[in-house]
Amino acid sequence: MLACDYLVCTQASFPFCSLFVIHKYDTTNLTPGIIYNIWDTSLLKKMEISVAEAEKRTGKNAVNMQETYTVYLIETRPVDAASEGTNPALDSLWRRYSEFELLRNYLLVTYPFAVVPPLPEKRAEFVWHKLSADNMDPDFVERRRVGLENFLLRVASHPVLSSDKIFYLFLTEENGWKETVFETGFQAKADSRLKALNATFRVKNPDKRFAEMKHYGDELQSVISQLLRVRARAADRLYGVYKVHGNYGRVFSEWSAIEKEMGDGLQSAGHHMDAYAASVDDILEEEEHYADQLKEYLFYADALRYMCRKHELTQYELEMAVQDLTSKKQQQEELATGTIRTFSLKGMTSKLFGQETPEQREAKLKMLETQIEEGEEQVKERNAECDEFVKSAWVDIERFKEQKDHDLRESLISYAIMQISMCKKGIQVWNNAKECFNKM
Repeated sequence: MLACDYLVCTQASFPFCSLFVIHKYDTTNLTPGIIYNIWDTSLLKKMEISVAEAEKRTGKNAVNMQETYTVYLIETRPVDAASEGTNPALDSLWRRYSEFELLRNYLLVTYPFAVVPPLPEKRAEFVWHKLSADNMDPDFVERRRVGLENFLLRVASHPVLSSDKIFYLFLTEENGWKETVFETGFQAKADSRLKALNATFRVKNPDKRFAEMKHYGDELQSVISQLLRVRARAADRLYGVYKVHGNYGRVFSEWSAIEKEMGDGLQSAGHHMDAYAASVDDILEEEEHYADQLKEYLFYADALRYMCRKHELTQYELEMAVQDLTSKKQQQEELATGTIRTFSLKGMTSKLFGQETPEQREAKLKMLETQIEEGEEQVKERNAECDEFVKSAWVDIERFKEQKDHDLRESLISYAIMQISMCKKGIQVWNNAKECFNKM
């Protein structure tokens, strides 16, 4: 096991994150509320990475049609330079969301045993009705920028993915990167959906641990989806409740105009109600950060299930190799003894057209010997591949579990703290109104 430090980030602009930093790394660009495992070999220990801004652009697409799209500015700087007190210029380049998708697809195919970090959503899901679902909406683009930065930091802190050359070039080489990715031939290695589905239903001896993990991924996605739907409904109702308090403010203000002794108190109480009604926008904006953290693990569940399906395919290919080898050995035995154990086309042909000559039998035996040797080597290779996959995958699953447990626990605690704070503000508003009424 490689040595690592655990780094958790906080930021003044996110006061709800009651987290701390262990170690001396610069955490300026790390996403608040997230734990990063800083492995000794990870890129994040050597390079500061941020997605600094988003920019809307207009241009022509592949079919020469005009389109509007968003690009994101990636900035990097060596950690050593910052720690030594020097301040070199940041290296920067622009990337589209589709390039992030290409990078992740490459990582999925190249490292099937890893729980590859997910990208933020392409279009807004689980939104409450006042929130725009437009993927060009400035607030959505900003949340996606934060999500893309978090994706890069997750990959850069991963003990295996962070060392990938293509990932490094993604951060440092703007021109020619796509061509370099396609030159790896990763697309040819990608498994078709039909092939993966076939393995799922035909594998005879599935690994119980991976079957349970796949089921857990399904369940995790289900409960987080339900939680996000509940939050969206609650946000709708909360927005209505807060805005209705604005009506108190209007009524108290109108009432104050017809009163002499009571007027000042009613007017002051109305101001408190107006302020309370207006505060809901900031509250729900803060809630969206928690929703985005939950959505990350909604999409992580897909990554977990992808790994499990890949294991099923690896196991299925091993079983097919064993089955083919067994069949070849049976053919060899039948040919050597002249007995046919099971019904076959070969047996029917022998009965209809006579037995093979000794020379033909000898030639077939030699061919089968060669095929058996090749089959045994293939089974050996498949066994080694399967064992290595299980070993590597389970190490990464354990790493992911630790990360998930910490992130979700901290997120839920911070969400509860925010709700308590919100309720206290509501109580304070009515206490202030009571004082206003007492002075009338």
